[in-house]
Amino acid sequence: MTPFWIALQFLTVFPIQLKTIPTEQQKAQAILFYPFIGLLIGLVLCISSILLFKLPTILLASIILILWIWLTGGLHLDGLADTADAWVGGFGDKERTLNIMKDPACGPIGVLSLVMICLLKFAAIYVLLEQQLSAFLIVVPAIGRSAALFFFLTTTYVRQHGLGRSIADLIPKALSWIVFVITLSFLCVFGWRGVVSLVLFLLALFYLRKKFIERISGITGDTVGASIELSEVCVLMSFLIAFYYL
Repeated sequence: MTPFWIALQFLTVFPIQLKTIPTEQQKAQAILFYPFIGLLIGLVLCISSILLFKLPTILLASIILILWIWLTGGLHLDGLADTADAWVGGFGDKERTLNIMKDPACGPIGVLSLVMICLLKFAAIYVLLEQQLSAFLIVVPAIGRSAALFFFLTTTYVRQHGLGRSIADLIPKALSWIVFVITLSFLCVFGWRGVVSLVLFLLALFYLRKKFIERISGITGDTVGASIELSEVCVLMSFLIAFYYL
């Protein structure tokens, strides 16, 4: 179970203490549990929305969003901000883009990207609560984290050293594809609206992959984090658009 605890420690703020130093293979195997950790996060969000249902919707939506960010420690938001800064500041140059991603400072474009993503998430959560669709919150974090599986399975990891190096080298490919497909099937539980979200999610993944390859010839930990945030918003928005139009 060490890979599970590694994933839980890395993806959440839960105080997990590993008894032994994990091997590189165990670190790679941890990615298999990313969608499951997403499900746990989603369950916490959904249960919280049920327990606090008496609160005004706008207040409850704010609490759910803050809880979502807190549970993940803002890990993927940090990747989004770094990627946004690098994409604009890199001026199309691969090395400059990669160097900016290493800079811990957050520039104005990074801040703007965080504001936009959080605004869209807040609005989507508000509508889900208003329409009594809070159950959809369970699957969104899982679908978002399945994006990491997709990118490590299909795209070159460009840094020679980094948190994702062991995953890129030792990822269990067959099992990862199985986990990826099973995770995506969760969306089908929500009927045609879920299927629409699934299709648009896959289109978003291929689009992001194309852009990552064009700019930096692959992925980094930051771009994977950014893809998780963007995937979550894509699934949320596409589901709600389908809800009102289908």
